[in-house]
Amino acid sequence: MMSLDALAGVLRVQPGARRPAALGGQRPDWAARLAVGRPAQSLPDLLGAVFSLCSHAHRLCARSAVEAARGIDAPRPDTLRSETLREHLRRVLLDWPALRAAEPSTDAQRALATCPALRAGGRDDACADNMPDWIEHHLLGMAPAHWLAAFERAPEQAFADWRDAAPSWLARLLRDSAALADAPLAAAAPLHVHASEAALRALAAAMTADPAFTRRPRIDGACAETGCWTRLADDTMPVSVSGRFAARLAELVRLALPGGERRLRSGRLALAPGEGLAWAEMARGLLVHHVQLDGRGDDARIDACHVLAPTEWNFDADGAVAAAIEKLGPAEPDCARRVALLMAAYDPCVRYEVAGAAELAHA
Repeated sequence: MMSLDALAGVLRVQPGARRPAALGGQRPDWAARLAVGRPAQSLPDLLGAVFSLCSHAHRLCARSAVEAARGIDAPRPDTLRSETLREHLRRVLLDWPALRAAEPSTDAQRALATCPALRAGGRDDACADNMPDWIEHHLLGMAPAHWLAAFERAPEQAFADWRDAAPSWLARLLRDSAALADAPLAAAAPLHVHASEAALRALAAAMTADPAFTRRPRIDGACAETGCWTRLADDTMPVSVSGRFAARLAELVRLALPGGERRLRSGRLALAPGEGLAWAEMARGLLVHHVQLDGRGDDARIDACHVLAPTEWNFDADGAVAAAIEKLGPAEPDCARRVALLMAAYDPCVRYEVAGAAELAHA
């Protein structure tokens, strides 16, 4: 029987080792293995089940890619904003408190239990009118619109000023990690391939030509990184782990405030008859689906399916995260915590292990 790690994949972290040994491990390409031969209409449900942690984004992309391949110009459901907001909230309320202590945070648990967006379940009303009040009282300790205005003027400085002075539990938690998280961090180029139709077509060609491309993707022969800090709407890159935490918190606020529906972008592209590509800016970064169909109409079946997810970009063995792990001293007393902060900032969708000691990235 295949182990859970073999099914889902696991990242293996070795601080201080030279790349590519510093960060290794890949998850199986289940999209390519399981989709071929299946009815095209079944692809959204299949990939939503395979990629359960980000199922909403995979369903959206799969449906859009199939529709593009079939020449269908169907309206897309407006769920990307609300589902991405929910995913940010889960990371902030479930993962971030664990960076400080093994015991659950009472404040985080209270926030989790009362959050209007999470209590909305699967409905599209996650961006409820009372979300700004909840954010003020349970996360920021100040009006979110005022917090965001300061952040947009000077992102990392405004975040540091708030973190170092605000009385909220979240500010205290991030303040406790500041000494380790504020150090400059080398970044790969931001992944903005979705800014150009020509670049998207070149990406689809690369996925078609090389079956291994989705496991170790490249843009112009180089690694790239993607996250909630590399949106097409953004023009600056964070310079630290703290900067990436700040970017997630800022996007959470943007999505919850009026006008948040304009934050995230998605699209589809008919490449040829029976061939389509779709993309979406989701919680972990840019997601891309590419499909080729055999047959037409309701009888069409999947001839090829390629899924390019943020984890494959960000946790490449030669990428920015691997470079940071390579520089860590395994004997340093704060090494394990630095790794935990780094992984939480980039947020892999699979678990990771550090030098033989299991570190569970997600519950």
